[in-house]
Amino acid sequence: MSSTQARCLILACGNTMRSDDGVGLWLAEWAERRFKDQPGVRVLADHQWTPELAEDVACAESVLFIDCSLATAPGSVHLSSVEPAAAGQGINTHHQNASELLALARDLYHSQPQSAQLLTIGAGSIELGEGFSEAGTAALPRAYKLIEETVLSFCVLKKN
Repeated sequence: MSSTQARCLILACGNTMRSDDGVGLWLAEWAERRFKDQPGVRVLADHQWTPELAEDVACAESVLFIDCSLATAPGSVHLSSVEPAAAGQGINTHHQNASELLALARDLYHSQPQSAQLLTIGAGSIELGEGFSEAGTAALPRAYKLIEETVLSFCVLKKN
């Protein structure tokens, strides 16, 4: 494996041209600034999670996935554990979800993070536009707090 090892990998996705769908990328930029002096934290952000990211996931001790969600209430912020997808579900060659990336890391690189969490923010709008909805904007302070707490807990867990 050639990816850089990270104590904590923050992996965000989204589309900044689709209103709240861009919240993952916004939060990734915030995390880069917040953790710039934390050498064990690595932030990767793109429009979607692709199979190529499985190597980065396999090299990480912990992963925090960040994305918006259409399945939850607008402005809601949820943090949940992620487990690898079951074996034999096949590989989507276009994009992956968090559990599929964990499964690819396990299956292709025989490695996976010790801990994986998914932070989602309920989308109030994914219409064309570069600004967030009122619900999306209101969710940002809670998301910042959860990201900070999660990343710091990942870093502390590995020191002990």
